[in-house]
Amino acid sequence: MPEKITMSADGILSVPDEPIIPFIEGDGTGVDIWPAAKLVMDAASTKHGKSIAWKEVLAGEKAYNETGNWLPDETIDVFREYLIGIKGPLTTPIGGGFRSLNVALRQILDLYVCLRPVRWFEGVPSPVKRPDLVDVVIFRENTEDIYAGLEVQEGTAEAKRMIQLLHDEFGWDIRPDSGIGIKPVSESGSKRLVRAAINYALARGRKSVTLVHKGNIQKFTEGAFRAWGYDLVRDEFADVAVGWDDCGGEPGEKLLVKDNIADITLQQVLTRPSEFDVVATTNLNGDYLSDALAAQVGGIGIAPGANINYVTGHGIFEATHGTAPKYAGQDKVNPGSVLLSGVMMFEHLGWQDAADDIVRAMEATIADKVVTYDFARQMEGATQVKTSEFAAAIVDHL
Repeated sequence: MPEKITMSADGILSVPDEPIIPFIEGDGTGVDIWPAAKLVMDAASTKHGKSIAWKEVLAGEKAYNETGNWLPDETIDVFREYLIGIKGPLTTPIGGGFRSLNVALRQILDLYVCLRPVRWFEGVPSPVKRPDLVDVVIFRENTEDIYAGLEVQEGTAEAKRMIQLLHDEFGWDIRPDSGIGIKPVSESGSKRLVRAAINYALARGRKSVTLVHKGNIQKFTEGAFRAWGYDLVRDEFADVAVGWDDCGGEPGEKLLVKDNIADITLQQVLTRPSEFDVVATTNLNGDYLSDALAAQVGGIGIAPGANINYVTGHGIFEATHGTAPKYAGQDKVNPGSVLLSGVMMFEHLGWQDAADDIVRAMEATIADKVVTYDFARQMEGATQVKTSEFAAAIVDHL
């Protein structure tokens, strides 16, 4: 019988054998990739004596067409009640409303971790020589930084007041034709993000956590993020982790926590990616970094992601790419991003065997060179198949 996923007082998810999981099909190519991903997830679940009672909720164009609302309150309420969900790509409304439906979901549910594991699958075309060296898990802060959306438009009365206020109170001279944005970075928001990254690294036997920041320039936001991260290590994890400055880069048996400037990080993930294991970073840096790393292992078409609040137990797993509306309904695009996000969801639920089976089956399918057009055009001797056929081939390998 279908049951809700619940969370105990000690912060442990209780997952029944037939959990009710809300899903958003997604706009654009969501009509193609969601059924394909669902086919594989259902087959892997069944293999291990589990099943999922899928519960559709609406957001994006489908929601707007049916309800006149891009993000209905009912959708938020359902995600809040059932804790865990998954979604395809969503259109961002033009000309008003939400800046981004994805950002809105993260902020409303306080999903403060954007979790983006990036690794290479053997056989996937890559623009770099050693994509196999990329195995990085990014913890991107999800609720603060410039994504808070605290902006005033150039030329408006609000912008003029803000410019005058900053001049009068702080002596800051800002050009009168400027738009103004506020970049909040809090101690509490930074520490809970870094705490989640360290706990993840410890639980999975990872060797290091790198705090990526632009603190050499933005000293009281990005620089504070770095400092708060090191403070957290000393205050809460001294028995199992140590900061670089406190050990000279020699952590012994402990987890090493180090830091790196954002711009040099974007270079070094290309030139020496094996030096990065788990990364904890602010919102905008994490946005840049996750896509840059994904490009090395096949692109965001197969890049999974999750938005999680480890305190409340809420999590929404999602395709990280856009809607690609010109390909919608063509049964053409790669379903890898939403499918691998489903793998992350299974891991989060404790269904590790089913998750591992999907990964192995996907690897075997790619090794057979049975792939969608995005890979086929870059692989010699490939058999190009439809989205649905690619999913069916993965199920055959299960």
